Amino acid sequence: MDVTPLVPEGRQIIQGYSAGGFKVSGKPYEGPIIVTPTGTMPWSINGSFSTLGENDFETLAANANDLDVVLLGSGAKGEFFPPALRAALKNRGLVVETMDTGAACRTYNVLMAEGRRVAAALLPV
Repeated sequence: MDVTPLVPEGRQIIQGYSAGGFKVSGKPYEGPIIVTPTGTMPWSINGSFSTLGENDFETLAANANDLDVVLLGSGAKGEFFPPALRAALKNRGLVVETMDTGAACRTYNVLMAEGRRVAAALLPV
């Protein structure tokens, strides 16, 4: 029995992650990235998870009307996302769910395969 999710052609699927980066739809990426069903790009952040601010989400906020949820992969372990930052992003139209990067990658793939309007903002493990 084949349990591989059916992924429409041209959709971005996360195939792997490591301490240095990611493999998305056959292409390697170093460092933090943003993945949507239609594209993958480097994510230029100023620091680490603990220093994330509203400005680090500008690219996603500009496309908030096209997204139901942003999965934030915090690295090797789940991290607490500050309520004030969550509220500021929600005011800009972004619903952000934080989890460790592995869980964010897996969740993104499932939601994307279901046709959901999802993005993943991922920090390497």
